[in-house]
Amino acid sequence: MDSGRALRPPLEMSSTVIFGLRVESNRPIPWVRASTLTTPIDLHVSLGEIPDFLGAMWDDAEHLYSSANCNDGGQPTLVVCKLDRGAWFHLRCADGTEFLIDRLGKHLWATWPEPLTVEDTATYLLGPMIGFVLLLRGTPALHASAINVGGQAIALVGPGGAGKSTTAAGFARMGYSVLSDDAVTLAGEPGELMVHPGYPCIRLWPESADALFGARDALPLLTPNWDKRYLDLAGDNHRFQTDSLPLAAIYFLGARSEDVGAPRIEVVAPRAGMIELIANMYVPYLKDNAAHAREFNALRHVIAKVPLRRAIPGADLGRVSDLCKVILDDFRALPQPRAATDPSEHIECV
Repeated sequence: MDSGRALRPPLEMSSTVIFGLRVESNRPIPWVRASTLTTPIDLHVSLGEIPDFLGAMWDDAEHLYSSANCNDGGQPTLVVCKLDRGAWFHLRCADGTEFLIDRLGKHLWATWPEPLTVEDTATYLLGPMIGFVLLLRGTPALHASAINVGGQAIALVGPGGAGKSTTAAGFARMGYSVLSDDAVTLAGEPGELMVHPGYPCIRLWPESADALFGARDALPLLTPNWDKRYLDLAGDNHRFQTDSLPLAAIYFLGARSEDVGAPRIEVVAPRAGMIELIANMYVPYLKDNAAHAREFNALRHVIAKVPLRRAIPGADLGRVSDLCKVILDDFRALPQPRAATDPSEHIECV
């Protein structure tokens, strides 16, 4: 542990709801809209500090996971240890950012070295760390984006770089509200899996900002230390879906194709779909038997009830709207009930 880290003093308490979790933090979380909560808090977040008692638990630390990907210095991008016989999880990123999460997913601490900022830490917090908390609390989540079409959720599934955020931003530009950019919850009872809203922000690589908005500088930097950009869904020109919606269809994003028939949609068989869903679940490396059972039950219901498709984009990133239209045409043709509300009509969003 680095004993020379300076702890950031709390600035102001802030509360919000993220992916169905009622969260209270000791300072505002970037890109998250604060709200007043009158119900019990699910997750307490402390940004800029790690508790003193962490140092006493290192003698019996148990290594759980090191990522295969490494930084330029050869360090794994993520190392996870279990402390105090599993009462706590310590997660350290290659850039020195650290997280401590309790076994029940009720408390999370985070600290980071200079020159990193709270925005850099929030990129982890609102992605893999909140996915880890959801797992601990019994809610499986897909690595996916989700949009609202007619009062139902369409999930856009794929690994990093598949184009989930770019496609979601394409839908946002067409006037559709977005539920989530990075994680899609599979919450609720087996009769209906619900997608909870994430936060009103879509993260985009510079080339996606160029293609969608004409120039990367048209969107603000995600952090001062990274060239990634973000689309603000809480502004006047785009919409963020604030209510949870039932999952109605899944579209796996395939590799970009030079084929003249792209973009196009293909049907995905249940067995192949199950394999892809498992490959795109959040935190696949840290599941116990109970978590595996919950995940399997949720995915079994997905396979049985939710249409699975593969969306093959064209080679031109600037024509993402063509892919969005092909997905919409396919979704509207699916033989399943539709909510009466048209996407162009009012659905509660900000």
